[in-house]
Amino acid sequence: MTYAHWLQDFETEAERRRQRADPPWDRGAKLHPDVAKSIQRFQVGEAGDGANLIAKSAGDGTYLAAVKLFVAEEQNHARLLAGLLGAAGVPTIGRHWSDTVFVRLRRALGLRLELMVLLIAEVVALRYYRALRDGDRDPLVSQVAARILADEERHVPFHCHRLRVGFAGLPGVVRAVVFGGWRMLLLGVAITVAADHGPALRRLGVGRRVFVADVLAAFDVALARLQ
Repeated sequence: MTYAHWLQDFETEAERRRQRADPPWDRGAKLHPDVAKSIQRFQVGEAGDGANLIAKSAGDGTYLAAVKLFVAEEQNHARLLAGLLGAAGVPTIGRHWSDTVFVRLRRALGLRLELMVLLIAEVVALRYYRALRDGDRDPLVSQVAARILADEERHVPFHCHRLRVGFAGLPGVVRAVVFGGWRMLLLGVAITVAADHGPALRRLGVGRRVFVADVLAAFDVALARLQ
């Protein structure tokens, strides 16, 4: 796909989202306290304005337009999670240390390195929202998680496309070293998330080791897109 194809994809999804009704918040939701705390933390991570990513993407007008729509989808995820928490009578939180670390790391880097960090977050999100969709019996929770997961499944190949272009000029040995270090960082992040969200994952039927293994497998699939 070209950036023009990605832009069309995001525009089509934006129009579909405008025409789609919100989940039935008024029906309420039941969240176990461990799951509620976990969702609060992910909600913070989805709520960024994407200003730095947008600024770094300014060199290509088509790609920039697609990035802006990507950011809008992430902000919609934050809105959906806030709505889900509200339906369960749970407040949102203003910040969480994990999001602070990710934001500071991403802002300190150029576009390629920022996308590398962002792809780690997206791959972790794939497994998390799948666990939330399949492991919680509340229909509103499952519906919200399914909507977000569908977007994340599009986001990963979108970022891989840009990164494949960014890595195209690197010698094979350099790419192997970079990918190895990248995978080690992903492993550290996956272990940290599994520990931090362990009680919620357990409630959703996913053990910490399974979560980490699944995240690594998804990351390897993403890396294969860059070859």
